[in-house]
Amino acid sequence: MSSAFYIPSVNFMGAGCLTEAADAIKAHGFKKALIVTDKVLNEIGVVSQVAVLLTERGIDSVVYAGTQPNPTITNVDQGLTLLKDNGCDFVISLGGGSPHDCAKGIALLAANGGQIGDYEGVDRSAKPQLPVVAINTTAGTASEMTRFCIITDEARHIKMAIVDKNTTPLMSVNDPKLMLAKPASLTAATGMDALTHAIEAYVSIAATPITDAVAIKAIELIEANLRTAVKDGQNLNAREQMAYAQFMAGMAFNNASLGYVHAMAHQLGGFYNLPHGVCNAVLLPHVQRYNAQVCPERLRDVAAAMGVNVNEMTPQQGADAAIDAIMALSQDVGIPAGLKELNVKAEDVSLLADNALKDACGFTNPKQATHEEISQIFMAAM
Repeated sequence: MSSAFYIPSVNFMGAGCLTEAADAIKAHGFKKALIVTDKVLNEIGVVSQVAVLLTERGIDSVVYAGTQPNPTITNVDQGLTLLKDNGCDFVISLGGGSPHDCAKGIALLAANGGQIGDYEGVDRSAKPQLPVVAINTTAGTASEMTRFCIITDEARHIKMAIVDKNTTPLMSVNDPKLMLAKPASLTAATGMDALTHAIEAYVSIAATPITDAVAIKAIELIEANLRTAVKDGQNLNAREQMAYAQFMAGMAFNNASLGYVHAMAHQLGGFYNLPHGVCNAVLLPHVQRYNAQVCPERLRDVAAAMGVNVNEMTPQQGADAAIDAIMALSQDVGIPAGLKELNVKAEDVSLLADNALKDACGFTNPKQATHEEISQIFMAAM
């Protein structure tokens, strides 16, 4: 069976690498950047820090700071207008998953035209997006290096999953100095998002030996470092290890894809405007309990990566141990215990299940579910 492996051509990692990345941007000969970010990063000076690095290298920039936590079609359209009006020849995404996804949407339309909804699904575009340099400030989504782009359709109240090789950034930057002092709640949510990426990729029907290797290592690093990063946001070593972990988890799911955790979480985010990482964290153990029917051996490997001694365990016992370990980590970093705490309503579950079954992320789940089964998972997560 053949497979393709997607990753940006250059990936800068480690404390202080932002300066090296700026030199690399200059070497590409770009003239003017659209910096896509959010209001908070703009207000606290991170955007100006990047803009100064560009100016010192003779590169102009204009800022779009309107990205919402779940970026919308409107955000993409606003950014695209700014890009065109200012003659930008490349895009810098600065932040977490939301600015990265918004930037990809803008860059994809800049090169291919049309509306962002035209590209919902898998590989719907004809041409590579305008070059994107993705500078990460959180350790979780891995959107800085993936071909996934998630945009909320405000009219339909759903998140559109765009999975397209042409949205792969040109360059990714993971400088943990930019991740220091992030709030504990954000650190927890993004860290559990990364754990979800790794586990869903490991149990995916599209997994390969390459994705398996990086998924397991990512799980090990998250188990070892997330609690510390949440407790002590200034711990540079924990931040750096989490940056590596989320990047490897991204390598895994970018190529093995995901499963029902993401397919379901996208619906919660689109319908209720909830934080993606928190939704993933709440759903993760419940979806894996469903998946344990067909891949307990794989989940036993997950348990081992999370520090459980599985030597004397059957595959099913190992799967149960993995679920327990996931729930323990979630509790330790302050994730809500259930969807009710997020004000999810039981009467909405049928519609949420309908939309989850249409989400491209669910196609590689190890066991395909019925509407009733998806609904039952939602209810179990309440």
